[in-house]
Amino acid sequence: MKESLLEIVCCPLDKSELELETIHTDDDEIVEGRLVCTECGEEYPIEDGIPNLLPPDMREEAA
Repeated sequence: MKESLLEIVCCPLDKSELELETIHTDDDEIVEGRLVCTECGEEYPIEDGIPNLLPPDMREEAA
């Protein structure tokens, strides 16, 4: 995931901004980390460079 994606994504629950917490990067790509909503505090994981922006209840069903 590129950091510039933060300009167009928002929390699917309340449409608030997301903050990036980076765990691992490769050049300018974020490989692992999480996006955290500035309002509700919900966390969305970034795994293998792909942010999972499914709401929590849908994420559990997909696993």
